[in-house]
Formats: sequence, structure tokens, C-alpha cells
Amino acid sequence: MTDTEPVGSVDSSPDEFQTGLVATIAGGHAVHDTYTAFLPPLLPHFVETMSLSNAAAGSLAAFLQIPSLFQPFIGHLADRTTLRWIVILGPGVTGTVMSFLGWAPGYFALALMLLVAGVSVAAFHATAPVAVGYLSGNRLGRGMGFWMVGGELGRTVGPLVVVSALAVMSMKSMAFLSLAAIATSVFLYFRLRDVPLRTRGDGEQVPWRTAVRSMRGLMVPLGALVSLRSMMVMAVTIFLPLYLTEEGASLWLAGAALSIVEAAGIAGAFAGGWISDHVGRRVVMILGQIAAPIALLAFLATDGWIRVAILPIIGFSLLAVPPVMMALVQEQFPESRALANGVYLSMNFAIRSIAAIAYGLFGDAFGLSTSMYIAAAAMFIGLPLIWMVTPKAKAVVRNP
Repeated sequence: MTDTEPVGSVDSSPDEFQTGLVATIAGGHAVHDTYTAFLPPLLPHFVETMSLSNAAAGSLAAFLQIPSLFQPFIGHLADRTTLRWIVILGPGVTGTVMSFLGWAPGYFALALMLLVAGVSVAAFHATAPVAVGYLSGNRLGRGMGFWMVGGELGRTVGPLVVVSALAVMSMKSMAFLSLAAIATSVFLYFRLRDVPLRTRGDGEQVPWRTAVRSMRGLMVPLGALVSLRSMMVMAVTIFLPLYLTEEGASLWLAGAALSIVEAAGIAGAFAGGWISDHVGRRVVMILGQIAAPIALLAFLATDGWIRVAILPIIGFSLLAVPPVMMALVQEQFPESRALANGVYLSMNFAIRSIAAIAYGLFGDAFGLSTSMYIAAAAMFIGLPLIWMVTPKAKAVVRNP
């Protein structure tokens, strides 16, 4: 710490895992992503009331993600200052906008509101995981596991919150849900106001052009891997409720199915990051890349309660991999963590935005069921890329 930093605000050992503060930010992530998870269960409503095609519905998800293209710029700035205010304000801003979606008079207004929310989402996700990494010491996989657990918890609760709210109130009345988001930002302010959050290389700045050039060796194959994974991510996190309603399920049941996937993802995200600290990043990524598409194929081949039993396997295996990817990115570029994290996430969100539209087009052309088979095949194709992004299969942390 510098002389201007509050004494005692952060543990003195840079390698110590600061559980309380990591859990605080992960909790803020949970609330933040609860609100971003409102969109998938609402898609059937918008499709019906606005007479949208599957492609137009997928475009709504893209509007929420397009601002993430600016994450490298946000991350570059964050590498040169503290991250506190972005982390604090994120849940309040995002939650307020998402709670007011029911006030949108038409598609254009809805798209504009999602773009505004997307800016908040981009800033929060470019900086908050770096703050977690700062507080995680040499247990970066564990820290990213906590971070991803928060997000998966939010995406689990979000669909249930919104469908339950719509059971007792109108779309416009959902605006009252913004109060919880604002309260969360107030809580984060009091918890983090004296914490000097910043990236690792204090005082050592790497020129952004040099840093970005050094990232190409990892980001190019990682981007290809994310591209091949994105179709399945869209299939189970965006289009699953729409697929199930087309199959005859109720809106509540479709939202509950998404929550089952996300709930299993909580365990997967936590286990994936934690285990990868001990057995290596590669092992976890390979297992997840194989198990997820097999589970999806089994889901498509069955029905009834067997399908319900398969949903947790899909969520666990698919969502065990993202925290491992984030740990890889941050540990490869310790002096430019926020920039590297921003580059990775902007690439990730851009790919997912394109994938959301592409998946919608596939759904219009071939049907959502066939699109899921295509998504499973893409996962298998991506397997060889794991060896390119994880050249060393050794464990990062050998001690428990």
C-alpha cells in the first residue's frame, strides 16, 4: 500500500486470499446479474407483444452485449486508477434500467434501454473481476470461481424473480425491483470505500499497444474457442425458455428450467476455478468441453423428468470453464490485468452478440431443436484449441 491508502483496509500480504472482500464483490456480481437475467424469460413476452422473429429476439440480447466492445478501453483506464467506483455503481445502474424494460413503448426504445444497460454491464465486468483478482493473491482460480459463482447465482435467481414478479404485477410495475439494485450499490460503497482496488503491477505501466500485441498469442486461439462454445452458450442461456415454450411448456416452467441450468452452473463455476488451481487449467477445460455437448445431446433425445435431471449436468459442465479462462487471461498478463480482462471480455461479448443473432437465424431457418444439435457439434470441434491456450498442464497452486 502507498502512504495515502487507508491502513488496514486490505491484508498486508499480497498473496493472501481476502475472503470477506472477495465475497462482497461476488455478492454485488450476483445482484447485478440477477437483473441482466431478466431478458431471456421476457423474450417470449416481447416476441408476442411486438411480433418479433427469432432473429429480432436474438438481436435484443446483442444490444445488451454490444457496449462490451469498449471493455479494453475501460480496462486500460482501470489499469491506471482505482476500480472502486465502477464496482460500486454497476449493480444500481444496471438493475434500474433492466427493471424499467416494461416501460419501453416499442422495439427501438427497448433496444436503446438495453444499450444503456449494456454500457453499465461492460464497465462492471471489465473491472470487478480484476478487483477480485487483486484481492485473491496467489489463488486466482479460486477468486475467479467466487466471481463466477456470484454471476451464476444472479442468473439463477433472475429468471425466477422476473416470472414470479409478473405473476403478481404488470410489466411496468417491475420498476419497483430497482430498489434492491440501488440498495446493493449503497452497501458496496460502505464495504469498499476504503479498499484501494487496482490491478497488480502497482506503479509499473505497460504501453497499451505493447500489451495488446503481446496478447495475440493467447487471444487468437482463445477467441476461436469462445466462438465455438458460444452457440451452446446461447442455446442454454438465451434460447432455452423460447425452445421450451415452443415445445408446449409454460412460461414459468421455461424460466424454471433456465434457473436449474444456472443453479448447477454455480457449483460448476466454483468447482472449475478451485480445481484448476490444483490439477491445472487444461484438465478442467477438456472435461467441460466434452461433458457439456454430450449432456445437451442427451437432453434432446429424451423428455419428461429425464430432461429435468440432465439440465444440471449441462449447467455444471458448461459453466465450469469460464472462470478457468478468466484465470488464464489474468495470470498471463499480470502488469495489464484490467486491459487483458477487458480485451478478453469484449471479444467474448462481441462473439456472443454475433452468436445470439446467428443462433436466431439458425432457429428461423432450421428450428431451435436442430440449432441445438449444431451447437453440440461446435463444442466438439473446439477441443483441439484447448491445447493451444493451455500450453502447460501443470497445477498453478500445489498446496491446499
